[in-house]
Amino acid sequence: LMAEDDASVRKLTRDILQKYGYKVIPAEDGEDALKKFMENRDKVHLLLLDVIMPKKNGKEVYEEIKKIKPDMKALFLSGYTANLIHEKGILDEGLNFILKPVSMNDLLRKVREVLDKNS
Repeated sequence: LMAEDDASVRKLTRDILQKYGYKVIPAEDGEDALKKFMENRDKVHLLLLDVIMPKKNGKEVYEEIKKIKPDMKALFLSGYTANLIHEKGILDEGLNFILKPVSMNDLLRKVREVLDKNS
């Protein structure tokens, strides 16, 4: 499940992941992500969440989904640096994070790494 509020970034990311065999459920904001998770919860193995989104940010989405599926894996993306995000308290240390813009290879490598990690 991928939540990204920028339509062009959402399409590009979806296209890359699908080209490499991943099934992607796109969402345009935090609320849409929660709705789509509830409709597809048994099919979702990874949350790919933009940190800053309208309606609900990535961390809020992750926290709500973890109440339903505690072992859910997540990868957060942002155009803001990790330091700024941690300073503002938007994300906790230790969560999987990748800075945008991200290369195709880095995105694919990080997605695989997060999926392969033991919960």
